[in-house]
Amino acid sequence: MARFRYSMQNILNIKLKLETLAKQEFSAAKAALDEEKECLQGLVDRKSGYEQESERLLSGRLDLRKIEENKMAVRCMEDYIIRQQVNVDKAERKLQEAIEQLTKVRIERKTHETLKEKAFDEFLMEEKRQESKEIDQLTSYTYGQRRNIESVEQKPA
Repeated sequence: MARFRYSMQNILNIKLKLETLAKQEFSAAKAALDEEKECLQGLVDRKSGYEQESERLLSGRLDLRKIEENKMAVRCMEDYIIRQQVNVDKAERKLQEAIEQLTKVRIERKTHETLKEKAFDEFLMEEKRQESKEIDQLTSYTYGQRRNIESVEQKPA
């Protein structure tokens, strides 16, 4: 039996490598997004702490300097949160691009795998046809030999 060789195996191998790279890019983008979200949550928590501190400062003995410092800290945290939200949005866009790229590469790989399966099926069918042809030839040869032997035995000497 002949051995199956897919003529575009090199391309399929490249597609598999591209898919691996796309998966790595997706993982990196997901990790970056998670990190940015974690940083944003830290800023929100810090702002919340400053707001609680502000309530505490306003309820007890008033220290105007501390109250002003606290208000400045809250405003700074709001600015940081806005900037961090921009970073989160960028990370989300990069993640979406990575998802789209991964999807595209997967489709290409699956297409080539389908082509390989079809080529293998054609190879098997050709092998079956070849085997059938060889069996027919062998049967014809065997039948022909038997008829020659029978005709020699039947002829009177």
